[in-house]
Amino acid sequence: MKKKTFKTETKQLLKLMIHSLYSNREIFLRELVSNASDALDKLRFQALQDANHKNSNKDLKIVVKVDSKKNQIVITDNGIGMSEAEVVDSIGTIARSGTANFLENITGDQKKDSQLIGQFGVGFYSTFMVASKVTILTKAASGKDDAVQWQSDGSDSYTLKTIDKETTGTEVIIDLNDDAKEFADKHRAMHLLKKYSQYINFPLYLEDQEGNEELINDSEAIWLKSKRSVKDEQYKEFYKYLSFDGNDPLTWIHNKVEGANEYSSLLFIPKKSPFDLWNRETPKGLKLFIQRVFIMDDAAHFLPLYLRFVKGVIDSSDLPLNVSREILQDHPLVETIKKSLTKRVIDTLRKMQQDDRESYLGFWKEFGLVLKEGPAESFEDKDKIAELFMFHTSTDLQKFCTLDEYIERMPKEQEKIFYAVGESLEAVSQSPHIEKLQESGTEVLLLTDRIDEWLMTSLFNYKDKEFADVAKEPISEEGIKVSKEDSELIEKLNKSLKDKVEKVLTSSRLTKSAVCLVRSKHEPGIQMRRILEAAGQTMPESKPMLEINLKHKLIKKLSKLDSKEFNQYAKFLFDYAVIAEGGNPTDPASFLRQLDKFLS
Repeated sequence: MKKKTFKTETKQLLKLMIHSLYSNREIFLRELVSNASDALDKLRFQALQDANHKNSNKDLKIVVKVDSKKNQIVITDNGIGMSEAEVVDSIGTIARSGTANFLENITGDQKKDSQLIGQFGVGFYSTFMVASKVTILTKAASGKDDAVQWQSDGSDSYTLKTIDKETTGTEVIIDLNDDAKEFADKHRAMHLLKKYSQYINFPLYLEDQEGNEELINDSEAIWLKSKRSVKDEQYKEFYKYLSFDGNDPLTWIHNKVEGANEYSSLLFIPKKSPFDLWNRETPKGLKLFIQRVFIMDDAAHFLPLYLRFVKGVIDSSDLPLNVSREILQDHPLVETIKKSLTKRVIDTLRKMQQDDRESYLGFWKEFGLVLKEGPAESFEDKDKIAELFMFHTSTDLQKFCTLDEYIERMPKEQEKIFYAVGESLEAVSQSPHIEKLQESGTEVLLLTDRIDEWLMTSLFNYKDKEFADVAKEPISEEGIKVSKEDSELIEKLNKSLKDKVEKVLTSSRLTKSAVCLVRSKHEPGIQMRRILEAAGQTMPESKPMLEINLKHKLIKKLSKLDSKEFNQYAKFLFDYAVIAEGGNPTDPASFLRQLDKFLS
């Protein structure tokens, strides 16, 4: 037996890696299975090049045996194995990756076809997070070298000795610490193997202490298969497994990119929104795999937040992970993939909107609110996102239309897209602000979601057409003839309501209602003010303007009132306008008393 020290400095470095590199110690099982998969893949490559390995390239598999009585886990593979020199070189040198070295020596199609997983050479040392002792029994598939036993307790040294071993490959025996007994439990081990390694490229078995074996990876990584070879039912079943959703997906997007940057993706658009869609603390994102090995559950880097309802997986060997393979690092490739996946989702939804309006309306009712976050989050894509929006309009309250359809119906002389914001479809369709537009046959978008006013501040325009809030447009009094008596009336209203309004104006937009409130173009409307106040923001005090319809009988009545009644009536009209735009009077009881009085 030989006792050797590690080839780096190393007590400190080994301690650092064991106790600081990994945030979750269950990772060790993923790393050891990945190493075993690499050993099998290396043997597969050698068999293609060397006839001596041809017969050994059969029945390749990995077996994970758990023994709760011995408090032990054993991972066995019948792969390439190692000679003593290779053990010293790879295992005895911290951060030396045998897989990375192997990849350096293959090129072209061989590298492209490989399923090699490891890259940093530190995964093996994660074992010491849970182990009091680790023993490796290995025999190289070449048959030229003696079998070797490597053993260490995770301190600064290890022992080597020659042993008898009939089969080629590697066996890793882990004697678990007392606080790691959970990993010798069959059910716990099965959960971890299915979580991290059920899609690796070789058969993976779990064996209990009675010798019973169970195949773990009976599921195929369908995202790596060609689209033609996957049936619709397979896609649906995989979606249900992936998302824990009992419904079939609305549609899916399966894609494989080859070339300088290679990755495969399979995305699903659900039919129904999950219960936690609006919980911003809930992790969102795709499942990330590297060469079939699960890396993280909620990789939020690959889709914008406004597409957080999309479920799916992405698999790549080119993505930059940190050394522990738990964190995805910033890299231009990540942004490239994000842009590509985002475009595919938007294009798919656009096609559905055009070809299957009924299905798209079902999607819109479930996820339209989330999609409306898009223009603010991704300004460069705002027009593409806006193409997906659906609106009710004043022309037909029962139907939805797109912005493109609205523009197609616009008269040539109309330069703006008009919209009105309100609490409900019924209320906004009866808004005083759209009366004149309705009379002239001008179509108005009716917006009723709380997010809508905020959305419009992000959009500004669409295909060279400016959006115009009918309650905020600049007011023009041109063409309105005002008599001397009406001018005096307006002046009296200005004095009476000076604490409530900025000024009183004659209206060119009212035809049925007596009054309405309007605000300057850049001032938050009533809906936006409520959102900001609910978020805890103190809104600066501002006064709306009051427009009056001089032809309305309620306005005509003002001239017949004495000063006291005039002031009471003026306040009543102001409250009347507040209610008309979905607000509440500051003193509802006083308003009702005035209403009773004027009605009687």
